[in-house]
Amino acid sequence: MDAQVQAFFDADTSTISYVLFEGGGGECAIVDPVLDYDPRSGRTSTASADRVIAFVRSRGLKLSWLLETHAHADHLSAAPYLRRQLGGTIAIGEGIRAVQGAFKTVFNLEPEFRLDGSQFGHLFAPDEVFHVGRLRMRALHVPGHTPADTAYALESEAGEARLVFVGDTLFMPDVGSARCDFPGGDARALYRSVHRLLALPPQTRLFMCHDYPPDGRAPDWETTVAAQRAKNIHLHDGIDEETFVAMRQRRDVTLAMPALMLPAIQVNIRAGELPPSESNGVCYLKIPVNAL
Repeated sequence: MDAQVQAFFDADTSTISYVLFEGGGGECAIVDPVLDYDPRSGRTSTASADRVIAFVRSRGLKLSWLLETHAHADHLSAAPYLRRQLGGTIAIGEGIRAVQGAFKTVFNLEPEFRLDGSQFGHLFAPDEVFHVGRLRMRALHVPGHTPADTAYALESEAGEARLVFVGDTLFMPDVGSARCDFPGGDARALYRSVHRLLALPPQTRLFMCHDYPPDGRAPDWETTVAAQRAKNIHLHDGIDEETFVAMRQRRDVTLAMPALMLPAIQVNIRAGELPPSESNGVCYLKIPVNAL
């Protein structure tokens, strides 16, 4: 199996989307696609998604999966747009139901909004195996940042991980780990999830969903288990659970809310679809006032 990965970096949200595909054509999966959104005007656009579409078409690939690692708080998902253009099934971990339940109350969503995850084409059970053409994949439940976080591992036929799209579970070694103060977040769960990833073979390639590089470093998004264990500033070998949890909790209370969290979450728990249009034909996003 000749698996290849093409990354697409969105500078506005520091998000990296990916196309995983079989070399020489065949099927592909798109991971964490971005819909461009201007919060000043409330307008969406598809320049970022169109770059991905152009790549898929240029390689003659068939899209089988649109994989969300979680309900993102920093960008709107372009999955529905990509599905309309290329086909494929939008999928996420089954923990999305807990996230939907928490945020339906926050946004006082319409009574018809379902809390069963049925907005998505498929919900992965923990450790579920699926395929992208001949490529064997496994959905790893890695909660902590949110209850729904899922990493997607490419495995050999013997079941050994070769590469993993980790979502927001980990950042590059000099950035550390994801916050855990969103509804349903849990620093202890994140520590255990990360250590599940760090128990994979040292050479396993890890692909980040975001990069917020320190001054002087260009954005980067690929590392290895060995590099994370040696150099991750929050989770290198020797950091125990109590030390990590105390650090993560101290740090989280100092962090501002992500700039696009309020529009992004209420779209992404709908699998990237906008809320239903109102009687005037216009779609509206809600901004809770003095509620968070």
